[in-house]
Parts: sequence; structure tokens; C-alpha cells
Amino acid sequence: MNTQRRSLIAAAGAATLAPLMKGWAQQPVQDERLVLANFPNGYMHPGAGWRGFSDRVMGGISNAQLKSAAVAGKNCIRLTGNVTRESNGGFIQMAMYFGRSYDELDGSGYKGIELLVYGNNEDYNLHVRTSDCGWYDQSYRATFFAEPRWQRLRFPWEALKGNSIDVPLDAARLQRIAILGWMREFQADVALAEIALYT
Repeated sequence: MNTQRRSLIAAAGAATLAPLMKGWAQQPVQDERLVLANFPNGYMHPGAGWRGFSDRVMGGISNAQLKSAAVAGKNCIRLTGNVTRESNGGFIQMAMYFGRSYDELDGSGYKGIELLVYGNNEDYNLHVRTSDCGWYDQSYRATFFAEPRWQRLRFPWEALKGNSIDVPLDAARLQRIAILGWMREFQADVALAEIALYT
């Protein structure tokens, strides 16, 4: 994928829903994990931000809304929308970046990703992109089932399987971590209260 095309997709996604949580207090968290965002505590990793977008950046017609919310007693961000395969689409997502679109986060000292999520009895995808991912379809992926209760889920690096990429996941070069409603017809509703790298 050439740089111009890649930049166009990034710009279109950013325009769909502006980054959330800008200006949040950078509060230190005493934790053996590397906490990237804790919405109940109002913490965001320095330089990080969230964007929500859908397959409309590539001609699809799925609808996505990402906003701050309170779900079952916890502050969080909540991704909702109708996912459809029509018009060659099929996804909505909330994605965490670590600065500008291609900045990196070194997660090599950790075992994987931990999510605190609340869902609607549907499957969702976790996608991780590193600096080795060039083409838009390249990422490392896992599927999880999100129940309508707060669940703490862990995904070791080795559980994230490469899609359209043969290079092993390099946790020292993380660029984006995303939760997606993915490639089927359904109503998505998934909330995230915390994301961290765990030891």
C-alpha cells in the first residue's frame, strides 16, 4: 500500500469521529501492568488517543458511534453501530493510537493485552498493528465473546494471529490497538473501561 493511500485512509478515519479524551489528566497509576487507558480513573497514556470509524472510509455503509459513557457503574468509551457486509464493507472499530498515526509503543516487556469490556452477547475482534503492517488489511487478530457484564480478558501476544502478514508480531513496535465489530451482519455495542499491557 503506498504512502499516499495509507495517509488517505488514516485521514478519512480521523475525520469520521474525532479523537476522544484529549486533555485528560495524565495521572500516574501504581501498577505492575502498563495501563494505557483507565476511564473510571480518568487516565490516558501520555500522547495516546482514540478514534472511531467504520468501513465507510473504504466505501462500505456500516454505521459507527464512539462516545464517552457510563455502563453498569463504570465510566468507559462505548462503540455502537450497525455492521453490514453491504457495499463490500463489514466493520466498525475503536482504535487506540500512541501519538501521531505511525508512532510506536514498546510493549516488549509485557506478555500481552488486557481488556476490561462489556458487551451484548456478541463476538468482537481485537486487532493489533505494528510498524511491520503496511497494507491496510495486515494486522494481528483474536476474536472474543463480550457478555453483558464487565469482563477482564487477556490476550497473550502469541494468541494474536497474523492476517496477510508472515512476520511475527513485534511487541516493541506497537502502533495501534483496536476493538472491532467485524465482518458479519449484526448490531454492535461494546464498551471498554480499561486497556493495559500485562506482565
